[in-house]
Amino acid sequence: MRPVNYQELNDLCKSIKKSFVHLETRDAYGTEVELPHMAKWRRGEPDDFAWLGWWLEMLRGHRAVGRTCRRARIVSEPVSDYQRWTMSHAEVFIDAGEDIRYLPRPKLATVPLPGSGDFYVFDDELVLFLHYAGNGTNASFEITEDTRTVRTCRLAFESVWELATPFREYRPA
Repeated sequence: MRPVNYQELNDLCKSIKKSFVHLETRDAYGTEVELPHMAKWRRGEPDDFAWLGWWLEMLRGHRAVGRTCRRARIVSEPVSDYQRWTMSHAEVFIDAGEDIRYLPRPKLATVPLPGSGDFYVFDDELVLFLHYAGNGTNASFEITEDTRTVRTCRLAFESVWELATPFREYRPA
């Protein structure tokens, strides 16, 4: 595995040839970019989502040429404030071309997951692991092209995906 930075993660997302999948396993994150927008949501203030502009444009570009972007979120129920916040604007991502599904944590009993938690798989060739501190802030990123690791993560994602509910149909308990 090789350490990478946030810019390399973004570059990988932008440069896919056919797809990326993203597995999220935490109930809350504390990214510096998101925290001010989540605070606005808590106060009931509108968000124009300009801060997501580059990501949404990237998704639209991928969709226009037939590339797929899928995200599966494993959640505890009742869902955390963070998850409620992400659900409040998930349509923005979906409308831009990302498919998002939710899987309540108890349904994971038969799904073997890599111990690292969150990851992306790019073009079925490379895995990027996202490592987090206990407070939800990102601690580091690592990538590997090890075929066994890629296969393990891809199978784990597909297992979660098959059990998960599309966002527009998901009704948290």
